[in-house]
Amino acid sequence: MARLLNTSFIPSSQSLRRNATSSTPALISGRRSRAQVQAKIREIFMPALSSTMTEGKIVSWVKSEGDKLSKGESVVVVESDKADMDVETFYDGYLASIMVEEGGVAAVGSAIALLAETEDEIAEAKAKAGSSSAAPVAPAPAAAAPEPLPEKIPDNVGPAVVPKAAATVAAVASTHPASEGGKRIVASPYAKKLAKDLKVDLGSVVGSGPLGRIVAKDVEAFAAQPTVAAVAEPSVGKSAAAVAAEAGIQLGSVVPFTTMQGAVSRNMLESLSVPTFRVGYTITTDALDALYKKIKSKGVTMTALLAKATALALVKHPVVNSGCRDGKSFTYNSNINIAVAVAIDGGLITPVLQDADKVDIYTLSRKWKELVDKARAKQLQPHEYNTGTFTVSNLGMFGVDRFDAILPPGTGAIMAVGSSQPTVVATKDGRIGRKNQMQVNVTADHRIIYGADLASFLQTLAKIIEDPKDLTF
Repeated sequence: MARLLNTSFIPSSQSLRRNATSSTPALISGRRSRAQVQAKIREIFMPALSSTMTEGKIVSWVKSEGDKLSKGESVVVVESDKADMDVETFYDGYLASIMVEEGGVAAVGSAIALLAETEDEIAEAKAKAGSSSAAPVAPAPAAAAPEPLPEKIPDNVGPAVVPKAAATVAAVASTHPASEGGKRIVASPYAKKLAKDLKVDLGSVVGSGPLGRIVAKDVEAFAAQPTVAAVAEPSVGKSAAAVAAEAGIQLGSVVPFTTMQGAVSRNMLESLSVPTFRVGYTITTDALDALYKKIKSKGVTMTALLAKATALALVKHPVVNSGCRDGKSFTYNSNINIAVAVAIDGGLITPVLQDADKVDIYTLSRKWKELVDKARAKQLQPHEYNTGTFTVSNLGMFGVDRFDAILPPGTGAIMAVGSSQPTVVATKDGRIGRKNQMQVNVTADHRIIYGADLASFLQTLAKIIEDPKDLTF
């Protein structure tokens, strides 16, 4: 759901002059006149799109200066620390002056534009905006980078294709507004979904929407163009510069953090102040693997199975699901919300499976797919990524056998999951057997969770995974 713009009132000088020359027979009429004055020109503020957001970046203005606006209409797309969000207006009027251009950064609560009630007020609003030099606006550092290359979107990567003969030259020689100098692709949520389905690289699409924003019809038109298969060249013998160029990297360049990377950096630094410890455990996954093969065709994911198993174990160990914020007390969370780390283009985000202990595995799997799609399109709402009470980070799909994870601030524990691998083991009767096993390492806040707590939790988790009959109920 799009957010609503905050606004305040700026009295217009014409109305003030009219008010100054009129008589004030009663205080009530004076107040009424003042209310009418203040309704003329409004400041549009940078909204707070999450509890941790301190500043926002203007991705694109959906409306242009002079456009008529209706209450509830999308005006601007703002990048918060975790997502891009369409922001709506509270009021009818005209977008009189844009004070923070696309790519600019503004502190939460600072003015980014002026909204006029009537067309007659637009000129005066522009004058006010021009005379206001104290607005806390800073251009995005990335805008100054020489010849930046467009980011790649993993979700949209398909077979290498070159659209027509001049497409390669055009991509380098011209940058349309929707890509903000080549650093960010601005597209509607449906256009992003359509691009994913049609295997279209949004970096090659020229937008026809407001200020070059890519809309669905642009993706459809691009997908209908004839393509010529690119000839794959062997990477052996290529220089580091050539490989980097293919990946869209300029060697030797200094790249400023994106808004998301800045948020991740702050969280990681905050986590350094928490005394943590780690406990590892080996879990046999033969039964879980068999269950997964049986119900995979019904849309069940391994991530959902692991999240469900973790949630059921946390029911029996509430202290592992607790969190400490102030260093003086801790909270037994009333809900078990499993956050799962997902790598997306330019950063990391943790979509949350809420009440994972209560939701059935099929619904949980559908919800997980929905969250991942929204995360990669940068359309997650704050409650979908900042309400986790326990975090799972899984690198098993990359063949990683074990690793340690950094504890997210405010939570009690995070579990790092490695890959399930065939292992030669000794059976209870002294024979040698083969089992699939995975390593899990839990990092925990030692102020509230102790070694025995984690050991007991991991034993419970192992029992659930090794006998997973409860996961499908």
